[in-house]
Amino acid sequence: MSNSVLYMSMSLDGFIAGPDDGPGQGLGAGGEVLHGWLGDGGGDPLGYRPASGPSAAIFDEFMETGAVVVGRRTFDIAGRWNGDHHDGVPIFVPTRGEPPEPPSANVHYVTDGVECAMAQAKAAAGDANVMVHGAELAQSLLRAGVLDEIEIHLMPLLLGEGRRLFDGERAALELTRVVEAPGVTHLRYRVAS
Repeated sequence: MSNSVLYMSMSLDGFIAGPDDGPGQGLGAGGEVLHGWLGDGGGDPLGYRPASGPSAAIFDEFMETGAVVVGRRTFDIAGRWNGDHHDGVPIFVPTRGEPPEPPSANVHYVTDGVECAMAQAKAAAGDANVMVHGAELAQSLLRAGVLDEIEIHLMPLLLGEGRRLFDGERAALELTRVVEAPGVTHLRYRVAS
């Protein structure tokens, strides 16, 4: 059975991006430190894979997801990933109004709500999990009751300001896994209610 899993790097004070995040500065001013546990990228998603160790295993796990649900703002800031997040998996983008032309056949704009987007993603993913991207989307999915798990890559720093992951949402969470790695602690939670 497929689960929806939010994967998010976060500072100890709850920020997932520095101030002024947007196109050309997706993690905001000073926010790039939140991805310090990843490789340097180089344009290829696999370029972000840590060289070895526990963080590499966590990276491999989320790259095995069978579909992606991403918030429209996050998708646009990320340059729409040139139409391919990883391995050609389908990407579902909840959106309001008339969506733009998709950048590839992998991208599916969904105009009838986050619940529908998640249902389509889970159907497409089969037995694999669905990767969730975007703070506003995560909040909407949590309120709708269709966010199953949260994986936080907790960075040992206080960012001080920026975009928070959750701000006002309430939910009971069950800690299911803690993986310590150099420069990061990976925390996995099941959404209990």
